[in-house]
Amino acid sequence: MNTNSSNTMALAPSTSNKRETVCIFGTGDFGRALGHRMIQSGYPVVYGSRSTQISNLIPKDAEVLGHAEAAQKAAIIIVAIPRQHYNFLTPLAEVLRGKVLVDISNNLKLNQYPESNAEYLAQLLPGSKVVKAFNTVSAWALQSGTLDASRQVFVCADDVEAKQMVMDIVRALGLTPLDKGSLLAAQEIENYPLQLFPMWKFPIILSFGLAIFFFFYCLALDVIHTYIYENNNFSFFIAFTIPNRVFPVMALILLALVYLPGIFAAIIQLYRGTKYRRFPDWLDKWMLCRKQLGLIALAFAFLHVVFTLASPLRSFVSWRTSNRIVSQALNNQTQPLDHTNAWLSDSYLALGILGFFFFVLLGITSLPSVSNNVNWREFRFVQSKLGYLTLILCTAHTMVYGGKWFLNPSAYKWYLPNIYMLSLVVPCAVLVVKFVLILPCVDKPLTQIRQGWERNPKYSE
Repeated sequence: MNTNSSNTMALAPSTSNKRETVCIFGTGDFGRALGHRMIQSGYPVVYGSRSTQISNLIPKDAEVLGHAEAAQKAAIIIVAIPRQHYNFLTPLAEVLRGKVLVDISNNLKLNQYPESNAEYLAQLLPGSKVVKAFNTVSAWALQSGTLDASRQVFVCADDVEAKQMVMDIVRALGLTPLDKGSLLAAQEIENYPLQLFPMWKFPIILSFGLAIFFFFYCLALDVIHTYIYENNNFSFFIAFTIPNRVFPVMALILLALVYLPGIFAAIIQLYRGTKYRRFPDWLDKWMLCRKQLGLIALAFAFLHVVFTLASPLRSFVSWRTSNRIVSQALNNQTQPLDHTNAWLSDSYLALGILGFFFFVLLGITSLPSVSNNVNWREFRFVQSKLGYLTLILCTAHTMVYGGKWFLNPSAYKWYLPNIYMLSLVVPCAVLVVKFVLILPCVDKPLTQIRQGWERNPKYSE
């Protein structure tokens, strides 16, 4: 009898997986998208609205009631309305007492109000438990399901239990909650969607500044100098030749700048003999934007490839080739194959193709949809080991192409080195120091430090 009873219980449907009802105040784009996503995840959804008429825009499995009636049916209420309309909640204070109110609002500009919207809501309804969440996810991403780039949801609240309830909902929707602490963090969370590429600001400014510098550097040497001393007008170089010199130089330097902060970090750790002291602020910020620097470098490398492939279509190249052929024909000369140049040319192209291939691989691996599917060791192998291999190949590519100008006096116009010589300074410095760091006599103590060993344990306090 007991056995039969236990089998019956095992086959009976479990009620522990049943989702609690969620109320949503607001039937705008985000309220509808969030409700639709919750219904798909198994949550019963009831909308609180001024109008209780069913609209075609409302998810078909959702219920629409008045605000007070809808609030009574749920312990968690998502407030999907702008801050300026929060006053209608004041008469509902008794109904909302003890309820979890999830504020998802955003502002139109940074620090628009003295306090965050979530803190203002908590002041209006002191008997409710206010949680800030979902404001960094777009309605379009919820509707289309393309959440790879916006899967992270910041959550903060003063009530730990209420925060945990909301984080459980976030996980059930297939998103990743990130606990930001108390409600004091709400202002920072609300400012986050208003920041225009916050991690891209420094890389973009740096890239723009370097690109402008190298552009005018090439303009001075290749156009102005040639016009003054040789009386040749090569001003059309501005449209194609100069950009295609700046692009590879930018790609190589920015790629080296991705790995340079790691070199500085290793040197600082070796000098201090500990990993438990913070890096300088400038190094911290630099290390945080390495991904952005790498992606911008990849963009420059891609432009270099496209411009190079289109180069034979240029009128100048056609003129120069035909002029050389006609000159040889008139002089009845046949130029023999230079095997040295052939080797250099083929090596240059092979190194460039391999370097660009690994460059693209690095860029693909940095995408959230790809990085989320590899473990830390695999990601580190690609970004570190293959990253340095990419830097070596690209540096060798540039050396084979531009190395011949180092000892050529004619390359130093106005006593200035060629742009390709400048582009090799940072990459070569990074590779040389990295080679020193991987020597056993240096790598062993550095590994010990990164595993927690300290030369002077007082810094661990």
